[in-house]
Amino acid sequence: MQGVQAKQLFGAKDAGSRQSPLPYGSYAKGCAAGSVALPETGPTWQAMRLSRNRNWGHPETIDYIRSLSAKAAQQPGWAGLYIGDISQPRGGPMLTGHRSHQIGLDIDIWMLPPKRLDLSRQDRENISSISMRRSNGAYVNDSWTRAHHEVLKAAASDPRTARIFVFPGAKVQMCNDEKGDRSWLRKIRPWWGHHYHFHVRLSCPRGASGCVNQDPPPAGDGCADAEQWVRNILNPPPPDPNAPKPKPRRELQMADLPRQCINVLQSP
Repeated sequence: MQGVQAKQLFGAKDAGSRQSPLPYGSYAKGCAAGSVALPETGPTWQAMRLSRNRNWGHPETIDYIRSLSAKAAQQPGWAGLYIGDISQPRGGPMLTGHRSHQIGLDIDIWMLPPKRLDLSRQDRENISSISMRRSNGAYVNDSWTRAHHEVLKAAASDPRTARIFVFPGAKVQMCNDEKGDRSWLRKIRPWWGHHYHFHVRLSCPRGASGCVNQDPPPAGDGCADAEQWVRNILNPPPPDPNAPKPKPRRELQMADLPRQCINVLQSP
C-alpha cells in the first residue's frame, strides 16, 4: 500500500468508513473517517455530477449545506443551491481535479441560481453552471446579482467558515457594494478560477485534534489585496526572468498522508 498512489486507493472506495466522523491532516493532504453523504436532493439543494460520487463530507459540512441552502432559497429567483464537489467517500486525493477537498470540509457551490430542484441524474450530468466573470476575472459580468452577494455574505458569516475562494472581480464588487458590516469580507479571498462556483472551506470541527487548519486570513477586509489582483489582471507585471521554474507536482503516496488514513481505508 505504501508505494501506491493514494488517489488510486481513495478513488476506489464507494462508501464512507464505519468510524466516528473525523478529518485527518490538511485540506490538501489528508483523509476523512466516518463521512456521510449529502442526500442527492433536499428541500433547498441538489447535489450535482452524481457520477463522481463526491457528495461526501463531515456531518458539520452537511449541516452547513442544509443551513446555507435554506438561506439561499430566500433570495429572489433562487430555489436553493446546486452543490458541486465536497469530498470522496473517505476523502483523500482525487483521481482527477482538486488538490484540496481531501478531509470533507471543502464545498464547491455553483454560481448558477437554481430555478428548480427536480433535476434528474442525467440532467445533473449535462447542465452546466454559468460564469460570473468578464475581462479574465477583473470584473463581474451581467449575470452577477445582489443575490449572489447575499448568498456569499451568508456563507462567510457562518462561524464555521474559515474562508471562501472566489475570482478577484467578485471580491472587489462585494467590497464596493457592502455598505453595512464589512467583517465577513475578510473571509472572502481572491483565487484563480472560481467564477463558475465559489469554494467554501470550513474550519476543523471542535475536538478534531488530527485536523490541521489553514492559517487564518490576514486582518482587515482584504479589499486592497483584491484590488491589486485586479490591477495585475488588467496590467500584468513583466515576468521575473530569475523566477525558478515550477517543479512538477509529485503524486501523493500513502506515506505522505497521516498514519490514520490507512485505518480509514481498511475500515469496513
